Amino acid sequence: METHNDIRLRPRFYKDIDENIDIVRQKFVAYAKKLPPGFLIKIRPNHIQFTIQGENQRYWSPHLSIELEEKQGNEKNATHIRGLFGPAQTLWTFFVFLHFIIAGIFLVFSMFAYSNWMLHQPIKGDLMVITLMVICWILLYFIGRQTRANGYGQMEELEKEFYKIIE
Repeated sequence: METHNDIRLRPRFYKDIDENIDIVRQKFVAYAKKLPPGFLIKIRPNHIQFTIQGENQRYWSPHLSIELEEKQGNEKNATHIRGLFGPAQTLWTFFVFLHFIIAGIFLVFSMFAYSNWMLHQPIKGDLMVITLMVICWILLYFIGRQTRANGYGQMEELEKEFYKIIE
């Protein structure tokens, strides 16, 4: 999976397997019983969470979310797998929270700037805050890219283990 040149911060992949969902799920259950150290797997009916744990876990360690779906038209004899790499849910929630705060400040000061402009009042301070919020958005994007780059090695480990399971 090529992730270095991708603009998305949460890389995705799709895979089709010519086996029933129950068989694929049983492969994950069997793997969970002989799980190597350093990995954690949580299995729900059609959702699997695969993560790094222990001494190798960092704040930027990736998590692999796997969705198992019946493939259309194959009379339930095939499975469509959707995989999504992402950061820990707490880190992702924090990033989303920061984006909402920055967006809110951006919108409020945009309204202030428009009102002051219509009233022929100075808007220099409002434009400075708006510019600062745009810079913060760009900064958050690059922080997210760096976080993903830090976890790239672990992402490859998770992907390698995933392919061991489904083969």
